Amino acid sequence: MKKVRRKINSVNRRLREARMFAKAMHSTSHPILAQIVPVRRCNLSCTYCNEFDSTSPPVPLEEMLKRVGLLGRLGATVIVLSGGEPTLHPGLGAIVRAIRQQGALAGLITNGYLLTPERIQEFNAAGLDHAQISIDNLIPDETSKKSLKVLDRKLAWLAEHAEFAVTINTVLGGSSENPQDALHIAERARELGFLSTVGVLHDHNGQAWKLTPEQTAVYERILRFQDSIFSFAHYDRFQQNVIVGEPNEWHCRAGSRYLYICEDGLVHYCSQRRGRPGIPLEQYTQTDLDKEFRRHKPCEPYCTISCVHQTAMLDSFREAPQETLVGILERRTQQDPQFKPPAVLHALQWLFMHSRHRRLFNGVALRLLGARSKRNSG
Repeated sequence: MKKVRRKINSVNRRLREARMFAKAMHSTSHPILAQIVPVRRCNLSCTYCNEFDSTSPPVPLEEMLKRVGLLGRLGATVIVLSGGEPTLHPGLGAIVRAIRQQGALAGLITNGYLLTPERIQEFNAAGLDHAQISIDNLIPDETSKKSLKVLDRKLAWLAEHAEFAVTINTVLGGSSENPQDALHIAERARELGFLSTVGVLHDHNGQAWKLTPEQTAVYERILRFQDSIFSFAHYDRFQQNVIVGEPNEWHCRAGSRYLYICEDGLVHYCSQRRGRPGIPLEQYTQTDLDKEFRRHKPCEPYCTISCVHQTAMLDSFREAPQETLVGILERRTQQDPQFKPPAVLHALQWLFMHSRHRRLFNGVALRLLGARSKRNSG
């Protein structure tokens, strides 16, 4: 019975992800991804992190539900709960349920320490779509307690009970003494049936640490674990430059396609650029979304904020589909010379070869998937 529920949930999630994609292709007038903080406090104190404190109370549940509703009115298609440590919020299940009621995909970024079988079942019932567990090393050290040794039991519970998708993320960079830890963590994630991702550690301004040759080799091995050529987490074209200390030429749409809402209810570009624009969510309008969509940010070239990269990948696909498809294919072939392009790639090339095909595809997809937008800007 559990396998049947997981399969049904997976199919339903894929359909709603397709709706998110179709809406993103159709219009630039809404946020694709919003990250919202229900509590700034964390039960850990990783030395590289500047996104937590040890005293802040949870945002009142009524206020969180209000903010979720405001994001829904702005048209956000994915809403992710982060922190601090969001599982410290006593009303997290109700918040997840409210996100789903807005028609958005519901995500959670957590250190995993507070997960129990009962809590996982609570998230199942609320309709959580995706959880990302961050693990930094194999054994706790002075830098981080987010260790596989501590969290492996939690991962086993997730493998047994979770009806939502799970990604295990690790990072490379800085003064990491054991980059092979990241590879072992990714292998364990795969063994349990989870997705695995790897990021590049950033400083407190969101700027990249250049990887050492050993770290780069581990990074490239983990990338080969990717099963699908298409993924919302497939943003390696940014990191390929970041890991060698080279800048990226791109247009950050933070404040428009990506929103970061802090515990005070203010909209920021991202977790590392708090204070900009710093407008209360209840006062944030379509005018603000449009203005920030056009604005370039000075931190763009060496940015490592993956959430912003992910949304940029979708806009790149919308604005230059042929070039984006070719780039994805080239990078995947570099990683795996034996890779054979799937039939869906040829179909997408045909769909986006001519604007007439593209407009037809957008219209059909929007009708079939029930996607709506306030303005067609394409």
